[in-house]
Amino acid sequence: MDLIIIQPYLNLKGGAERVILRIAQHYDAPIYLLEYNKNTTFGEFKDLDVRLVGKKVPLSEMLPYRASQGLRYGYNFYNLKLKEDYDVLNAHISPSEWIRHRNERVLWYCHTPPREVYDLYEVRMKHRSYKDKLLYSTMAKTYKFISKRVVRNIEFIAANSINTRERIMKYYSRESTVINPGIDFGEYSNEGDGRYFLCPSRISPNKGQDFVIDAYKRFCAKSGKKHRLLLAGALSRDPEHAAYYAKLKGMAKGLNVEFRGNLEDSEMKKLYAGATAVLLAPQNEDFGLVYLEAMSSSKPVISINEGEPTRLVQEGKTGFLVDSPQKMAERMRLLAEDTGMAEGIGRRARKEVESKYSWGAFFKKFDKALAQAKKKRE
Repeated sequence: MDLIIIQPYLNLKGGAERVILRIAQHYDAPIYLLEYNKNTTFGEFKDLDVRLVGKKVPLSEMLPYRASQGLRYGYNFYNLKLKEDYDVLNAHISPSEWIRHRNERVLWYCHTPPREVYDLYEVRMKHRSYKDKLLYSTMAKTYKFISKRVVRNIEFIAANSINTRERIMKYYSRESTVINPGIDFGEYSNEGDGRYFLCPSRISPNKGQDFVIDAYKRFCAKSGKKHRLLLAGALSRDPEHAAYYAKLKGMAKGLNVEFRGNLEDSEMKKLYAGATAVLLAPQNEDFGLVYLEAMSSSKPVISINEGEPTRLVQEGKTGFLVDSPQKMAERMRLLAEDTGMAEGIGRRARKEVESKYSWGAFFKKFDKALAQAKKKRE
């Protein structure tokens, strides 16, 4: 299969970047993108064929960061006409699927429709100035108008989860096939209880680190500060994310909280291996590869009770689902005091991952999706 991967950026270490890396390695596929920082994303990309494409958009640099970024991405993918021979174009993070406007045989592996335009639109708009609200409102309407028309022509759409599939139907009126990401679970291990809780997510308001810090503060009020809280995740250049990070630092003042940014894979796996439990509170998450990483490390997950994690975490068996910081704190105390329970939940979590989330199973389904996309629509 002569495959070309289309992606806006490779700047961070996240679940989408991990999936793109494995697909590129498996098919020996070049990656076409607009932004690449080899020092802050996975190091393995250095060994692959990563090609920067696209043009500068006049006046875009005068706009706020996210608006400038969105305009540049949208303009380039909408207008890019590839001259190379290929069987299938594999688009990932939106608006890379706009490559379909001038090119055929597209498989869009949708990690999520852009949440800032859809389900998180009102939340993000609350914190913007009146001038920025007018700008982002116009851009959101334009995005929806163009995207609806481009997506209807895409040959095949795969969703990373049931949650994402439902969003694709809601926003684009298109069917999609669920293909869950895989994980190299053999690379993860359990090295016992290091007496700390781990929250492994990039720093972003929709990842819910404020929820986790609130829970940890409640935990300390009842159990003391014998357990630390480690927040491990990259911080992008987005000013809104920087403001959120400053808020988190303020919330963590006086608590035994450590922030670890942009860790190497080996360092991240070491943190998983020694955690008492992994704490996650993303807003209506689409999938969450960090859940599989925690479970592969034989660690209990305590997660907010919404989104795709409600399908990943089995209550009381592979972790716990909670509706408030208070409930999260209670589950933290339970696992901190009962190491036998934590170990039993961790073992069951590992077996769950091994039985359902191999890369072999992923590529078996992905091959079929590629074959479907290769056929031109009648």
